[in-house]
Amino acid sequence: MSTTSPSSPAPGNAPRARALASAPVSQAMPAQPAPAQPAAEEEAAEEEVASSGLGSGFFNKMTSSLVSFVVHFVVLVIMALMVVPPPPDNSKSIAVNSAPTPKEEKVEEFEEEKVELNLDQTVSTEQTNIVAQVATEMTEAVETPSPAMDVDAAPISVELSDFGEQTAPKNDLMATIGSFTGTGVAGRGEAARGAMVAKAGGNDASEAAVAAALEWLANHQMPDGGWNYDHRVGPCNARCNHAGTLTDCRTGATAQALLPFLGAGQTHKTGKYKKNVEAGLYFLTQQMKVKTQMGLQCGDLAQGGGSMYSHGMAAIVLCEAYAMTHDKGLMMPAQLSLNHIVYAQDPVGGGWRYGVRTPGDTSVVGWQLMALKSGHMAYLQVPPGTIVGANKFLDSVMSDYAYYGYTDPGRGQATTAIGMLCRMYLGWKKDHPGIEKGIEYLSKTGPSPGNMYYNYYATQCMRHYEGEHWDKWNVKMRDSLVKSQEKDGHMKGSWAMKGDHGTERGGRLYCTSMATMILEVYYRHMPIYGKNAAEDEFPL
Repeated sequence: MSTTSPSSPAPGNAPRARALASAPVSQAMPAQPAPAQPAAEEEAAEEEVASSGLGSGFFNKMTSSLVSFVVHFVVLVIMALMVVPPPPDNSKSIAVNSAPTPKEEKVEEFEEEKVELNLDQTVSTEQTNIVAQVATEMTEAVETPSPAMDVDAAPISVELSDFGEQTAPKNDLMATIGSFTGTGVAGRGEAARGAMVAKAGGNDASEAAVAAALEWLANHQMPDGGWNYDHRVGPCNARCNHAGTLTDCRTGATAQALLPFLGAGQTHKTGKYKKNVEAGLYFLTQQMKVKTQMGLQCGDLAQGGGSMYSHGMAAIVLCEAYAMTHDKGLMMPAQLSLNHIVYAQDPVGGGWRYGVRTPGDTSVVGWQLMALKSGHMAYLQVPPGTIVGANKFLDSVMSDYAYYGYTDPGRGQATTAIGMLCRMYLGWKKDHPGIEKGIEYLSKTGPSPGNMYYNYYATQCMRHYEGEHWDKWNVKMRDSLVKSQEKDGHMKGSWAMKGDHGTERGGRLYCTSMATMILEVYYRHMPIYGKNAAEDEFPL
C-alpha cells in the first residue's frame, strides 16, 4: 500500500532532521518551506508563442473580427498546452511499500550469495521484504496523537521514501575511510575494512575469529528469527554449555546477536548472513509495543529481566540497520525506539535505569546514550534536552573529572569506562583533563581476563584515543580473545568467560557478542579523535 507524503525539498543538500518536534523537553525547529517548482511546460509554451513570428504587421492587415478570432484561438491553444500541477496533498501519511504476497516473493534475491549454513534449520524464510510489511503494520497500529507529537511530522518537509538518501548519502556511511569519521560506520564497508584492520592493529587471526563467531551466532538463531540467551534450545540441542539464565529476554538476546553482524557490515540487504539479519530485524519489530506516552509515540522493546538494557541494545540495532541501508521501512521502528528512550529518561536526574522515568545508573545510561548517538548518526530525531539530561546524570556520578560510579560518584572500572566513552561522544576533546586522566587509569588497569562488560567499553575508549596507550591495550586484548575462542566442535567460534553479571545471565551468547564486537573495534566505529574526524556532536 502506498500513500502520499509531504512534498520533498529541492535536490541538493537537504537539511538534517534532528530536533525532535515531539519531545516535551525541547523546542521544535521551524519548518523550512520547499522552494516552488517552475512549470516547465508553461515556460516552453510561452517561449513558443514569443518566437512564432506573429508580428504586429500581420495583424494590422486583418479585420478586427479576424484578429479577435485568431487571438482567442491562440489563447485556447496555449491553455491546452499548459499542464497545471495538482494541489499538494498535505496529509500526514507515511509512504511505505506493501509487502508482496507469498506468491509474488522473489526468493532468488536472497540466493545471490551462497550461504554455507543450513538456514532451513535456523531461520524461517516465509517472510521476505519484511521491513515494508513492518512499516505498514506499525502505521496501522499506532494511535494518532496530536500533530506536534507525530513522529512523521518532522521539522522539515521530506518525502519519507527518499529521507535516507537526502539526509545521509550512502557514500557518507559505507564507502570510504574518513568520509563520515568520528561516529560513522564507514569502516564496515568492504573497501575500507581491510585498510582499517591493518591501520588500527587488527590481523588475520582477529578477522578469522570474527568470521567464526558470526557463524556460531547464525547457527544458534531460533526458527522465529530471534535468539535466546539460553542457546541450548533450538538448533543447538544443548550441544553447547554455559547457557544464560535470561530466557524471557528475547529482544536483548536478539539485539546482542545482531550487533556483531552489523558491525561486520552484514545487513538485511547485503552479505553472507543477510537472511539471518533480516529475520532478526523482523523478530525485533514484531516484539515492539507501540503506544502513546505523554503525547509521544513510543516503541518499547524492553523485555523480561533485560528491561531498559534490552531496549537500548535493540534501539542501536534498528538505528544502525537504518543508517547502513537507508531502508525506509526501518525509519519508523528506529524513531519509535528513540522516542521511548526520550520518554523513559528520569525527568529529574537525567539518567535511565531498569524501569522508565526512575533515577538512573551508569550501566543502563551507556546503552541508551549509544542508541541516541546511533540515531543521531542516522539523521533521526534526537532532542537536545535529552542529551542535556544525560550530561547532568554523568556529572552526578563523576569524581575528580575522570572516574564514574554506578548511581553515585565512584571509581568503578566498568562504570568509569562507560562514563568516559559517553563523555567522548558528548564532545569532550582529547586534551580534556578528564579524558587524559581517565585514559591513564584504564591503561594502568589493563584488560580484564573475564569482565567483558568492562573490556567492551574500555576497548572503545582506548581505540578512540589511539596512540601508545591503544597500541599496548590492543595487543593484549586482541591476542587474549583470539586465544580463548573455542576452536573445535559445535562451540567453535564462541566464548564463555566468568567475570561479570552478564557472563552468567547472558551466558555464551552474551560473551560471544561482546568479544566479537571488541574484535570489530578497528572498523565498527570510526575514531572520534582521528585527524580526519568530522565534528558531529550531539545538538545541545
